[in-house]
Amino acid sequence: MFEVLIASFNVKKRQELEMLLDGKNKIKIMNFNDLDITPPIIVEDGKTFRQNAVKKALTASRFFEGLVLGDDSGLSVEALHGKPGVRSARFARKNATDAENNSKLLKLLDSVPQKNRKAEFICHIALAKKGILLGSFEGVVKGEISFENKGQSGFGYDPLFIPKGYQETFAEMGAEQKNRISHRAIALKQVKNAIREHIKKT
Repeated sequence: MFEVLIASFNVKKRQELEMLLDGKNKIKIMNFNDLDITPPIIVEDGKTFRQNAVKKALTASRFFEGLVLGDDSGLSVEALHGKPGVRSARFARKNATDAENNSKLLKLLDSVPQKNRKAEFICHIALAKKGILLGSFEGVVKGEISFENKGQSGFGYDPLFIPKGYQETFAEMGAEQKNRISHRAIALKQVKNAIREHIKKT
């Protein structure tokens, strides 16, 4: 079993990554909750998703022997000039709930017509080991913002995001379908190949 640490406490993100990385088989996915030590405090002060992902991966990799994934992702809305962007998780306020963030987004887009509600989900994942960056990978899915929350699956802005070419939000699709086309899935396909190459060399 090859151990990979996600530099996060987010349980839902861990579950999603387990499905995408086949973590229950050859790769064991862990997060900060699984460590016997107090994890480092990582301030997400980067101006880009890549900067935050790299910072998470490099910082956590100094406290863990195996591979570390640093993930930063969020929503970029064209009508809001790229917001919420790197502040997606704390768009409404610090430690905001998904419902609060979604509510703020809907209010800001209240008078925006459908043709101008274009958006994209962006995920950047950095891979590191013992303080060395092994690579960084990006996934992007274009779509638009719904006029209301739809669906019960997923997390974050999933109930509002309709990927291009579909009629359903990510939250309406369910995990299996979403994980075939999501921004995180696109990035993780690249990460998966990088992990396989690393395992071959060790």
